[in-house]
Amino acid sequence: MGARPIIGIATQTQDPIPGVRSISWVVGQMYVRVLSTAGAVPWLIPVIQDDEETLRLIYERLDGVFLKGGVDVDPVHYNEQRHPLCGRLDAARDWVEFRLTQWAVRDKKPLLGVCRGVQVINVALGGTLYQHLPEQFTSTIVHDSVEDDEGPYQRDDIVHEISILPQTQLQRILGDKPLTVNSMHHQGIKALAPTLTATAFAPDGLIEGVEGKDGSFLVGVQWHPEELCAGRLEMNRLFTEFVWAAAEFQKRAKPVGMKPATA
Repeated sequence: MGARPIIGIATQTQDPIPGVRSISWVVGQMYVRVLSTAGAVPWLIPVIQDDEETLRLIYERLDGVFLKGGVDVDPVHYNEQRHPLCGRLDAARDWVEFRLTQWAVRDKKPLLGVCRGVQVINVALGGTLYQHLPEQFTSTIVHDSVEDDEGPYQRDDIVHEISILPQTQLQRILGDKPLTVNSMHHQGIKALAPTLTATAFAPDGLIEGVEGKDGSFLVGVQWHPEELCAGRLEMNRLFTEFVWAAAEFQKRAKPVGMKPATA
């Protein structure tokens, strides 16, 4: 791999604390570290709602887009009333990530989403979500281990298996054997967006992985692979394959005569 590809990561709004902290943008360090270890240059993107010109200028400098976990997706984006147990929202982050997703899909720029990220991909492309799985999806599996009464749990605790469909990008990356994963989500994919294919499932049938249909690197998973990279080669491959795809995109998109990045 030549110049390290630049991967954009949208931040999340952090509320102010009067007299202590003004309104801020934050991101978990693990996302940044795992992408850097995989060979990328992580680029943190402020969620500058309604400043499309600036966001577009940032996007054009990216070789890939990473959508991380976080707060709930506002159900207004899939034309539903808010469920009483739908959690905290971040309108600015929704605004930014929906645009990044739609631009990346249109341009075939590599896109990887985890947890909330796979939900954003699905909704941005026309799908819907279960707003609160315990009340809207029948299952014996506790998908939100953090809220399980039997806790406490760590973010790398294994919760359930997933099965991966054959002849998919996810199978090529992670292998064809059932995998065990962590699980920290109370929302999930309900109606799948028409341009996506479901590639992995939990034992109760809930969608755990998706990919695009056009052959570009468009992958989303419902678990948190960044928390499982220590000692799990297949989880590392998810990030290294993503970064490799971004590096290939960089080679194709770089204008003739542009000097290579020094990073």
